[in-house]
Amino acid sequence: MSYRKGHHFSLKDLKFTEYVGVDFSEMSTEDLRDLWRDTLKNGMHGLCFSMYEDNQKPGETISELQVRKRIQIIKPYIKWVRSFSCIEGNEHIPRIAHQNGIKTLVGAWLGDDLEKNETEIESLISLAKEGVVDIAAVGNEVLYRKELTEEQLLKYIQRVKKAIPEIPVGYVDAYYEFTDHPEIADACDVILSNCYPYWEGCDIEHSLNHMRQMYHHAKDAGKGKRVIITETGWPSEGGSLRGAHSSSENAMKYFINSQVWADNQNVELFYFSSFDEGWKTGTEGDVGAYWGLWDKNGNLKF
Repeated sequence: MSYRKGHHFSLKDLKFTEYVGVDFSEMSTEDLRDLWRDTLKNGMHGLCFSMYEDNQKPGETISELQVRKRIQIIKPYIKWVRSFSCIEGNEHIPRIAHQNGIKTLVGAWLGDDLEKNETEIESLISLAKEGVVDIAAVGNEVLYRKELTEEQLLKYIQRVKKAIPEIPVGYVDAYYEFTDHPEIADACDVILSNCYPYWEGCDIEHSLNHMRQMYHHAKDAGKGKRVIITETGWPSEGGSLRGAHSSSENAMKYFINSQVWADNQNVELFYFSSFDEGWKTGTEGDVGAYWGLWDKNGNLKF
């Protein structure tokens, strides 16, 4: 995801909430780091899987060995893993995850290349019939990027639902897209919502409340359906967006607050992301490379 004009945080949008997150005011940097590590060790619902090592990018085929190595690093901390594509080595993710007792939210990456979309959809269906898909995601932010029409996306969703009726099927996008496209929300078995206070320029002090508002916005659009936060996170370096500042301290605070809140509220949340990925600087600016809990070499950041 990236900055989108017209969707930004404002103090006037805040509503008072009883839960405002952890009080960090008396913590030293060392205390904060210890709490971050304790939170990670406590485990989390899910992580978005970062596929690419340094000098790799989408379009390259990734080996099964590389996927297996990265799954082993994150395995002790998660119950679920989320993948974004079903081709070019991404198909290894759900298979290896299931071998390691990890559940899977498996995505078919859709865009304006209709031929490639066919390959993605068929691979998603095949993986589901293989028994390694627990939730199927048909597309990620393709409406946000304006690469498909609502009608085209609906046809893909309906096709996958018909092919694998026993598996929940949804679509991933920014939380507000489900309000803007109610037919998409109606077609989904589960609402898969990306919630990023950072990309709306929200300062770290108000970020948890703002993320909670995003979640409830998606819940309203879902009209009682299961809602999963499929992405949320905070970059550890790379610059600022209005009141949102990327830093190690803010990244640790946001991770701790999001995990404690999700655990207390029984919200299914996939944190973005597992590893830093350098290729993302092209689409998101400098911050794109610094969303991981681990660095690009697979070492814990803090």
